[in-house]
Amino acid sequence: HAEMAAVPLGFDIDAPRWDQSTFAGRLRHFLSITDPRTALVPEEELDRAKALVEGCRAGLVPPGSSQEQLLYAKKLYDSAFHPDSGEKMNLIGRMSFQVPGGMALTGCMLQFYRTVPAVVFWQWVNQSFNAIVNYTNRNAASPISLSGAHVSVCAARGPPWVTARGAGVLHGGLSPGSAAGPSRPSLLPVLSREIINGVTVTDGDNNELGHSRWGLTHCSCLERAAVKGIAQVVVSRITMAAPGMIILPIIMERLEKFPFMQQIRVLHGPLQMLLSGGFLLFMVPAACALFPQRCSLALADLETELRDSIVAKHGDKVPYVCFNKGL
Repeated sequence: HAEMAAVPLGFDIDAPRWDQSTFAGRLRHFLSITDPRTALVPEEELDRAKALVEGCRAGLVPPGSSQEQLLYAKKLYDSAFHPDSGEKMNLIGRMSFQVPGGMALTGCMLQFYRTVPAVVFWQWVNQSFNAIVNYTNRNAASPISLSGAHVSVCAARGPPWVTARGAGVLHGGLSPGSAAGPSRPSLLPVLSREIINGVTVTDGDNNELGHSRWGLTHCSCLERAAVKGIAQVVVSRITMAAPGMIILPIIMERLEKFPFMQQIRVLHGPLQMLLSGGFLLFMVPAACALFPQRCSLALADLETELRDSIVAKHGDKVPYVCFNKGL
C-alpha cells in the first residue's frame, strides 16, 4: 500500500457520469461503453483497467492517477466485463462489437440473398452470432450454456424460418428484405431461463434480497422482474435492428436503379456494410438506452412468496427492488 495513493476526495467510480433516469443520460452512457474502438483494446489493457477500477473501489489507486484516467478505466471495464459477475465477456458478445459484427452480417445477408443455400448459410451464421450476444449479455443469475442458447434459438426460429423461405421461393423468389427479415431471433427461448430460474433482486444498496420468478403458478401476474426485463430487452433488440433491416434494403433498391450503381456491382456488398454500420453506430446505444439497465420494481408488484420473505426480514425498509435486466 506504500506505493498506492488515496482516491480523490469525493470521487465514486461507480457513480453514473450521466443521469440514468433520463434517455439522454443513458444514451451518453451507452455511446461511451458501446464505442467500437474499445473492441480493439488489448486484453492486457482491459485487465489493467479492471485492476484500477477494483483498486479505486477499495480506496487506493496508483500515485498520480487523474480523474480522467479513472473514468477511462471505468469505460473499458463497463465495455468488457459483465456487470453482475465481473467476468470478462467474450469479444463477439460485447455490445462494443455490435457495430463491426452486425454491419458485416447485415451486409452479407442483404448481398447474398439470391439463392436458398446462401440465405440458409448466412442466417445460420447470424443466429449463431445472436446466440453468443444473448448468452454474453444475459442476467448472470440465470445460468444457461452457450450451446443451450444456440439450440433454443434454432428450435424457435427453424420451423417458421423454413416455412417463410419456402413460401418466398414458391411465390417468386427471395428479396433482400425477406432474406434479412428474421435476422434477430426470438429472445424468449434464450431468456426463458430467467423466467424459470428467476433473476436476482437487490435493494438500493445492491444487497441481495432473493430471486424473482414467474411460472405457471403466477401466469396472471405479469409484473415480475424476469418478465419485465425480458420484455424490455426484446423491444431494445428489435429497435436496434429494425432501421438497418427495413430502411437499408429500400435505399439499396433505389440506388441500384441508377446506371452508375449497375457499373459498380462489385462494390454493392461493401456499400451495404458501410451503410449498415452507420445505422448500428447510433442504433446500438440508442436501443440500449431505451430502458435503464438496472431496473426497479415496486415491492407490491413482486410475487407473493418473495414479497413476504423480504417484508419478514426487512419490514418496510425496502419499498422497491432492483435488478439487472441485461442488454
